[in-house]
Amino acid sequence: MAPHRYKRVLLKISGEAMMGTLGAVTDPVVLRDIARQVKHCWQSGIQIAIVIGGGNIWRGTVAAAAGMDRATADYAGMLATVINALALQDALEKLDVDTRVQTAVTIQAVAEPYIRRRAIRHLEKGRVVIFAGGTGNPYMTTDTAAALRAIETGADVLLMAKNGVDGVYDSDPVTNPGAKRFDRITHREALEKRLEVMDATSLSLCLENKVPIVVFDVRVDGNIRRAVEGENIGTFVFSGEALNG
Repeated sequence: MAPHRYKRVLLKISGEAMMGTLGAVTDPVVLRDIARQVKHCWQSGIQIAIVIGGGNIWRGTVAAAAGMDRATADYAGMLATVINALALQDALEKLDVDTRVQTAVTIQAVAEPYIRRRAIRHLEKGRVVIFAGGTGNPYMTTDTAAALRAIETGADVLLMAKNGVDGVYDSDPVTNPGAKRFDRITHREALEKRLEVMDATSLSLCLENKVPIVVFDVRVDGNIRRAVEGENIGTFVFSGEALNG
């Protein structure tokens, strides 16, 4: 097995990634594939925490644009992430991976409340921890939740698993065939250029706390394993200070 750089990682999976190409809310094949790759990394001794989105079920910004109260729409989105977290937990446990779900919005019947020290203890004991419910606050994205949880749990890297996007580009590669993909870029450059790594709040958190980010395409088979094990895929976002050190 190839050596890995990371001991503890935070994997951010978008809700849309769970849809696959079938257009279903959740594609069982995609779910099983994600679980299989996570198990491979877990078996190698890497501590894995996961933040999962809910865009395959509900998008608060879309509902708000249609006239729904924004806070209410965002709370509904938090519940969607809980559904995805439970689905992923089930897929992992079917592969005998010891898994815990923690939620920022308390739903004691189905998951533990998010408690930082307990989450770290689970990771130290070799359990995969799935964080659901975003930050527990409206107007905050699951990208922000991923940045926060990566910082709080002391993750070595934040892995952004994108749906069909293989890195960070200087413009939209869908509309601009000549768009340039960055292999490496600093947090500050990404903020100044307004590149779509994640939202500005989340990226600023990573900059301030020197959390490196890897942006990669989750649709490519084996990419979760490659990212977790430190292979050079996608785009690596780093702090200038970390590179010089």
